[in-house]
Amino acid sequence: MNRRDFLLRGSGAVAGAFSLSPRLSLAAQARPPADYTIRIAPIRLEIAPGRTIKTTAFNGRIPGDLIRVREGSRVVIDVVNETGVPDIVHWHGLKIPAEQDGAEEEGSPLIAPHGGRQRYTWEARPAGFRWYHSHTAAGHNLNRATYSGEFGFLMIDPAANPAPYDQEIFLALHEWNGYIEGSGDGYQEVRYNHATINDRMLGFGEPVRVREGQRVLFRILNASATLAHTLALASHRFLIAALDGNPVPSPSSVETITMGPAERVDAIVEMKQPGVWILGEANEEMRRAGMGIVVEYAGRSGAPRWVDPASTDFRYERFGAATISVPGDDEERIPLVFKPKFEGYGDFDHWTINGLSWPKSAQVRLRQGARYRLLFDNQSNDMHPVHLHRHSFELRNLNGKNTAGILKDVVLLPAHSRSEVVFTADNPGQTLFHCHQQDHMDSGFMMLFEYA
Repeated sequence: MNRRDFLLRGSGAVAGAFSLSPRLSLAAQARPPADYTIRIAPIRLEIAPGRTIKTTAFNGRIPGDLIRVREGSRVVIDVVNETGVPDIVHWHGLKIPAEQDGAEEEGSPLIAPHGGRQRYTWEARPAGFRWYHSHTAAGHNLNRATYSGEFGFLMIDPAANPAPYDQEIFLALHEWNGYIEGSGDGYQEVRYNHATINDRMLGFGEPVRVREGQRVLFRILNASATLAHTLALASHRFLIAALDGNPVPSPSSVETITMGPAERVDAIVEMKQPGVWILGEANEEMRRAGMGIVVEYAGRSGAPRWVDPASTDFRYERFGAATISVPGDDEERIPLVFKPKFEGYGDFDHWTINGLSWPKSAQVRLRQGARYRLLFDNQSNDMHPVHLHRHSFELRNLNGKNTAGILKDVVLLPAHSRSEVVFTADNPGQTLFHCHQQDHMDSGFMMLFEYA
């Protein structure tokens, strides 16, 4: 029985299988203390007056504690699972050993329920805005994995940080109270009743307080399980400085930001429009569901204002290098075709990579030090935010548009789109590749890259 079969049999069976809390050995008790301890436990969170959600979270808050470390430092983190089901924590965007990465498919161990403990030890690299989150299966349980509140910010500060900003704000986008709804053709999709930025719905949390003339750096994470989001800050523009924590070759000013699940954006806003404004989803329905936050200038008051953006056209090519990247003779090409497979009414579609679904998907063999060009071909009506663990890749093009020089670990592929990314196989071990939509990952959209 594999991990996903085991998890999806139900929490009752799982709880019974781990009925005894594990005891720490004398050697474990004598270990030096960790730099951070994360406790996974149920919480009740009031996202607005009279609207309380039940979920699981890290250290009783959403998002979890900001973990901030210096590039190259050795980090020790203990994770304690106080829930009734196994869990695991993935350190997203880090170049670390497979057994520390927090993905069972790569050999990281699950954390047993009822007090199970796992110690993670890794070197903090690469520098930039990363994050951490649950990496277990959810299936139709929309209170587990990335549907839950189990996520937090992870910031690896570079040895030298010349970024010119006056204030730094971390924001996470998430939805709650999900439900499964069928469309006319029998396809099942996840919808949500409520949405938040950080832990509050629009209008019910503390505003972001700014002063005229400030340069504010917004570090924005899309922690959604399934949805892309387009954000705007009324009467302001975003200067995109980094994508997925990596500085872009050509910083560019945009009116809106579009992010797939797991993507991060570093955007600088010059505060030149005094007032009380809304930073939120450009989609009115999602903004009414709560996805927004108030930005308030010092000395200003009144009802927050929203202004529809003139354009919502956010494209990677705006931030790429001016020169076009030519395929190198040393790059081995690996075609990866993504297609759905209808599983019947009342269920999610199954997903295939080159015609096969996890756990039967083919393994790609890598040679250490070799260069690979992955040819993504999305032959479906869905967008796919595809993620490669333990490596960063250079996004070379998307639908023929030059994106050279953009380094990412997630790329959002629109429906019926093609893209090429290049990476160096420089981190030996099992390496997971998957769609970061939870329902797609649970329905077969995964494969392993394995070093020879």
